[in-house]
Amino acid sequence: MPKDVVALIIDGLPVSTAHSFPVVDPATEEIIAEVASADEDTVRAALTAAEKAFGPWSQTPPAERKAVVLRYVSLLEHEGERLADLLVREAGKPYETAAYEITCLVTSLRYFLEEAERLRQDVIHDPTGRFLHYTLRQPLGIVVGFLAWNYPLLNLGYKLGPVLASGCTAVIKPSRHTPLATLAAGELLGEAGLPPGVVNIIACDDRAVTNHLLQSPLPALITMIGSTASGVELMATAATSIKHFSLELGGNAPAIVYPDADLADAAQRIVDLKFSNAGQICVAPNRALVHADVYEDFLTLATERATAFKLGSGKAKGPLMGPLITAEAREHMLTLVGEAVAAGAQIVCGGRRPQQPERGYFFEPTILRDVRPDMRVAQQEIFGPILPVIRYTDEDDVLAISNDTPYGLAAYVFTMNLSTALRAAEGLQFGSVCVNEPHFGVHLPHSGLKQSGVGLDRSSYSLEEYLTLKRVSLRK
Repeated sequence: MPKDVVALIIDGLPVSTAHSFPVVDPATEEIIAEVASADEDTVRAALTAAEKAFGPWSQTPPAERKAVVLRYVSLLEHEGERLADLLVREAGKPYETAAYEITCLVTSLRYFLEEAERLRQDVIHDPTGRFLHYTLRQPLGIVVGFLAWNYPLLNLGYKLGPVLASGCTAVIKPSRHTPLATLAAGELLGEAGLPPGVVNIIACDDRAVTNHLLQSPLPALITMIGSTASGVELMATAATSIKHFSLELGGNAPAIVYPDADLADAAQRIVDLKFSNAGQICVAPNRALVHADVYEDFLTLATERATAFKLGSGKAKGPLMGPLITAEAREHMLTLVGEAVAAGAQIVCGGRRPQQPERGYFFEPTILRDVRPDMRVAQQEIFGPILPVIRYTDEDDVLAISNDTPYGLAAYVFTMNLSTALRAAEGLQFGSVCVNEPHFGVHLPHSGLKQSGVGLDRSSYSLEEYLTLKRVSLRK
């Protein structure tokens, strides 16, 4: 067991606490680090530091803030391999996926700096001609950000980018499963010259303690990436004062394959996204709805691609799929498959805990056929490497089947017919609809409809959530 305890970062300084918690490598089941666990006093100190830093940082000229962030970007790029190695160990990731996260973090920081320079502050027409009306954008205040464990540094970029570009301050809490790379990235902020207290990073394995972040009247914005159940609980806990919320929550993404689709391309793209990060992606295809005319051919092509994946982490050659984050997550996959088979579905491939590797929370890439829309595996967010395939016919309303879920995060459509694509894009009740190729980027709005969240991550629309909108009227 590691002897050294990884410290938290509060007011620009490393902070230890009376308790710590272990971080486990899900690919080996080994404890790789002990991390200081925040207590109530730690939480209070982090919020106080952010409050103290807000005035000076928010009034710092944007050009000076930009210079600090660009120095930070340079340090991140220089330390990229070390940060990627930490991600590999704490999340069991393939190295290629970990390196992608570093790229996303750097890209997000640069992007939001650029967007901050393009902010509109409109002049509003006055019908009497007596007043000059204009809008004024200013930093919102203290931001509390809860990060998900599936993409720790990518998620950090989506929060830290607008925080630093807008002039807000923050308390960031990574998941207890994956705090190491986030804390390591946080250490570089001080080296870049970021004033103490602007960004504070704490970790904790006790939700009751971190509830103090939510109940405090100091935060102006609470932002989170996580499950819908967690989002509902967060909003209820935080309802002690008026706060802004930006929450990306659960999903149940349909992937509709029409009979005229490029079938080989559709199968590969659906399978690749599904089994990327072991299916632990909020926008992963959760169910494939395939027309009866191409159903068998799709299953053949999808199975060929799925069985090409190898299980492992780090720099092993791919296509590579890593483990699930915990043993409990793997048990949940086994339960879902068992329930689906008992209800009439059939396993096309996978469905088991593999014999190799012997250690780690691995689960075979799994495809299920003859799945019905009412099965639990098609109703809830799987967040794992299981692809249920549902057959539909011309008699079925495939858009209605796709929309029959409380979630509305992402959807995918595969067709060569423009009219079909446009009708599907208009009719699907999801915040992002991708036609013929999944595509997400920091410049594209990412929002959830229905129970999949409020607010946005990514894009200029996200930056606006970190700023006030003040109207000023000046009599001439």
